[in-house]
Amino acid sequence: MLQINNLHARIGDKEILKGIDLHIGPGEVHAVMGPNGAGKSTLAAVLTGKPGYEVTEGSILFQGKDLLAMAPEERAWAGLFLSFQYPIEIPGVTITAFMKAAVNAKRKAQGLPEMKAGDFLKLMKEKMAFVQMKPEFAKREVNVGFSGGEKKRNEIFQMALLDPMLSILDETDSGLDVDALKIVADGVNALRSPEKSAIIVTHYQKLLEYVQPDHVHVLKDGRIVKNGGRELIDIIENQGFDQF
Repeated sequence: MLQINNLHARIGDKEILKGIDLHIGPGEVHAVMGPNGAGKSTLAAVLTGKPGYEVTEGSILFQGKDLLAMAPEERAWAGLFLSFQYPIEIPGVTITAFMKAAVNAKRKAQGLPEMKAGDFLKLMKEKMAFVQMKPEFAKREVNVGFSGGEKKRNEIFQMALLDPMLSILDETDSGLDVDALKIVADGVNALRSPEKSAIIVTHYQKLLEYVQPDHVHVLKDGRIVKNGGRELIDIIENQGFDQF
């Protein structure tokens, strides 16, 4: 599904990614761990096309297509989803209006007609129930006045509604309590399938107690320095990142 080969990226004159190799197959959940400043969020930003990051070397293929040649919105339409560490507020825009626009933009890119209003509201109600989101949130402005847990529940709702092929959770567990962590974990686990994949970017172990990754990678100083399975999580918890 995703093939990253010898990826180098920088912001301004500062090189942050220094040769990343990472291959993700359909149905796989990968955890990317590392200390602060290792390049984890930069990797997520480059994958989603965030402005300000320059790829200087390497390639990224997503479902056989050159991801780096796509605009950010084209990446989303192709099935890429990013869950932010700090979700932004969008005053004046309701969740219903925001998600209807997002769903129909994706459908248009796929050559499909816009969803009828009734069909969209039915789907939206179904997905809100799926993530245990109160129906009244549909009328609220996006993330305005939301608690940390509510913002995370809203993001998992968005993920469920957009049904991406590859979800990227960029330190989405940062600063969350146990209940909010379970919201994120339950959503990710419920959406797992043989076709859908996920990248969980984190430097904590707690979220990975609830979401069982298939592969674990240690990112340090812009490079993946260790690959393995769940055993790596226990090693990191006991010995930290300094050993790598």
